[in-house]
Amino acid sequence: MSHAPVPLGTFPTPVEPAPRLAAALGLGPDDLWVKRDDLTGLGGGGNKIRKLEWAAGAALAEGADTLVTTGAPQSNHARLTAAAGARLGLDVVLVLRGSPGVSRSGNLALDGLLGARLHWAGEVDRAGLDAAAAEVCARLREQGSRPALIPFGGSSTLGARGYVRCGEELRAQVPQVRTAVVALGSGGTMAGLVAALGTGSVLGVDVGALADPAAAVARFAAPLTAETVTADRLRVRRDQVGDGYATLTPAAAEALRTAARTEGIILDPVYTGRALAGLAAAVRDGEVRPGERTVFVHTGGLPGLFGHAQAVAAAEEAAVTGTW
Repeated sequence: MSHAPVPLGTFPTPVEPAPRLAAALGLGPDDLWVKRDDLTGLGGGGNKIRKLEWAAGAALAEGADTLVTTGAPQSNHARLTAAAGARLGLDVVLVLRGSPGVSRSGNLALDGLLGARLHWAGEVDRAGLDAAAAEVCARLREQGSRPALIPFGGSSTLGARGYVRCGEELRAQVPQVRTAVVALGSGGTMAGLVAALGTGSVLGVDVGALADPAAAVARFAAPLTAETVTADRLRVRRDQVGDGYATLTPAAAEALRTAARTEGIILDPVYTGRALAGLAAAVRDGEVRPGERTVFVHTGGLPGLFGHAQAVAAAEEAAVTGTW
C-alpha cells in the first residue's frame, strides 16, 4: 500500500560551493559543491528526516501510536525518529545495540531530551537487534499500543523515496553534476540518489554498517527506477571502513580537520568523515577528476561527534596544543 509522506523537514536544502576544500583535495575551485542535508531542520538535522517523512507517514496512515526503531548507541536515525515522534505526538521506543552507561552524551542525550524510551539489546548482531525490536513490538501490542516498526537506518524502498526527492533537488541545483558522493550505511540514502541520478553518477563510501551494503542499495533502488540496478553496477568504495564502523580512522580524522579548517563545515567521525576520506581517495586514484562537477552530500550527524570518545579526545587535544 502506498502512503503520502508527512512533512518534517525544510526543503530544498542548499548547495554551497567549497573552493578551499576543493583545492585541498586537488580539485579546481568550481569543481566541488556541498549539498547541505545536515540542514534539514528537525531534531538537529540530517539525512534521516527525508526517509522518516515517508516511514512516519505510513505509520500514521496505519493508525500507529508508537514508533519503534533500531540502531547503534549513537544512531542518528534513532535520534531523528525520536524527534519525528515528538513532532507528530507519537511515543518512541529505540532498540539499541549494547548496554547502558557507556556514554550519556551525543545522540543519546538528545534521545532522552526528545522523550524516547530506550531498550538495550546487548551485544547482538543485526539479526539479534531485529529480534529484540520484534519482541518490543509484541510487548507493546500486549499493553494495548499500536507500534510501527521502522527499519534499521530508516532504509527501505519506501524511505529511499525521500532521497529520490533529494536527487531531483540536486539535479536542479547543479545540472552539470558528474558525481554525487555520499556515505553508505544502511543503503537507503544512496538508493534514492541512484534512482534519481543513475548508477554512474553516485559514489557511495562504505562506513561498515552492513556486510553487503551494495546489495541493500540495489534492493531498495530497483523498484524506483526504470534503470537496471544491480550491486555490480554501483559505484561503491569499501576502502574506508578501517577497523570497523565505530572507530575513527586516520583518513576520517584528516577529513574532519580538512573540512573544518577549509570551509568551517563540521563532519562526523563515522559517516561524513569517511565519505570525505573516500572522496579524497577517489581524487588521488583518478575516479573523481578535476574539471568535473562533484557534489559532496553532507548527511549530518554532528551530535554523534560528541558521543565518540576518540574524536572528542583528538579535538580536545587540538584545542590545547593547536596540532591535531
